[in-house]
Amino acid sequence: MPELEPEGDIAATGAGAAADFAASEALPLEKATAGVAGTGAGATGRPRSLWSDAWRDLRRNPVFLASGLIILFLVFVSLWPSALTWESPLKCDLARAQEGSRPGHPFGFDGQGCDVYTRTVYGARTSVTVGVLATLGVAVLGSVLGGLAGFFGGAGDAILSRITDIFFAIPVVLGGLVLLSVVTSDTVWPVIGFMVLLGWPQISRIARGAVITAKQNDYVQAARALGASHSRILLRHIAPNAVAPVIVVATIALGTYISLEATLSYLGVGLKPPTVSWGIDISAASPYVRNAPHALLWPSGALALTVLAFIMLGDAIRDALDPRLR
Repeated sequence: MPELEPEGDIAATGAGAAADFAASEALPLEKATAGVAGTGAGATGRPRSLWSDAWRDLRRNPVFLASGLIILFLVFVSLWPSALTWESPLKCDLARAQEGSRPGHPFGFDGQGCDVYTRTVYGARTSVTVGVLATLGVAVLGSVLGGLAGFFGGAGDAILSRITDIFFAIPVVLGGLVLLSVVTSDTVWPVIGFMVLLGWPQISRIARGAVITAKQNDYVQAARALGASHSRILLRHIAPNAVAPVIVVATIALGTYISLEATLSYLGVGLKPPTVSWGIDISAASPYVRNAPHALLWPSGALALTVLAFIMLGDAIRDALDPRLR
């Protein structure tokens, strides 16, 4: 007849397991799954997280590599435009107006005799700056408001939902024509502020939904049962598992904001001269597109390529972070 295990050993074993569980304080779902499976841990025995798996997939995705190289080049051009051109974008010569390409001026001249190549290079700085700053403002404001509303719920969540519905009903271009038409500043800040004002509801709704989904998981309930504070649960357990859709939407929206800035500048309510912008150059080149199509072609092509690169990057990140595609 087998001997019974001593009661003291059973108690010690149960106490040790409880201590280990309390110390772990409810690991995130993807880490716990990777640790149990063990097959994806690699030679070192370390479990792979969602982000490490996503980075591994992104490095093998040609769409991500192509869009990433284009974006890196745009960032380089935005930071150091003088490395690609030696002239000032404000230097113009009416005697060369609407001339085609020539040695030292591969893109020709616009209607004011300005070098199209130089203005296209310097226009990247303005467009990328507006897009990046607007995206950061929208992502931070929308994520904070939506995350708090989804986590705490109640009256604050209901009020925020109704406010977002109101903002969704405002046409973006029409809102820009109304709000920016009274602004006399020639800086980029009014345009950025307008984009943040009308752009945060989209991120807010996505962040709210992601937080509501994440807070229902077992590891969040376990952390709450162990007495973790609201801030610890939100920052440590919910935010890392709810930020993926926000990153995807913000990346795609960055290209949209660059296009929106060009649209508003084309309509005359966005950026204003002497600021160098692709939208301003497209607007100035439109009247004489038959006589000098090159002045319209190059800034339009640069704008389209930039927007396409960010949309492709967002699609690649979405595919890498979507667990249903694994």
